[in-house]
Amino acid sequence: MSNREDFLKSVRDSLVKRTKTEYPEVPKFQNPAIDLKATFIKNANLAAVDTFDVSSVEEAQEIMKQRLPNVKITCSSTDEWVGTKDISKISHPRDLDDVDLGIVRAEFGIAEMGMVWVTEKSLKVNAIGFLSQHIAILLDPDEITENMHTAYSKKGLFDANYGCFVMGPSATADIGAVLVRGAQGARSLTLFFLKK
Repeated sequence: MSNREDFLKSVRDSLVKRTKTEYPEVPKFQNPAIDLKATFIKNANLAAVDTFDVSSVEEAQEIMKQRLPNVKITCSSTDEWVGTKDISKISHPRDLDDVDLGIVRAEFGIAEMGMVWVTEKSLKVNAIGFLSQHIAILLDPDEITENMHTAYSKKGLFDANYGCFVMGPSATADIGAVLVRGAQGARSLTLFFLKK
């Protein structure tokens, strides 16, 4: 036998003799006393997200009309809120470069950071979350998880081809120590707590 065959035989023999070892359990660092929604709001506000409790899409639409009266083009990736631009007719992501307000239903929120998880399923066209001047996000308050440990253990998290955590509007303060919103993305992010 060659050295290679000797080596492979020893590996195969060792595999037969091995004992199964369980992976270590990773703790989720959960605090049962935490108010998930209140913690989410506090942390979202720190990231310049305005949050509202609404009972209907119409109520959310009225709030956005008051906040952004000059909005002309809206595009929604959720059937709950109809936009002026139909996302199903978008043939190229750059076709969203004129959207004043993009509307998305987040899949879930993370209280620890005040951020939401969105995927190609909820965005429909990924660029809506980045080319829109302003974003309105709908989030079911029952879909808030405590922290990144509990978020990563959510069923189906890795079933998407594309997904990202969104936390506040785009901002930079590295040039001249001046805070600029909308530098690489949305200038504002408004979140509405609305049950599915």
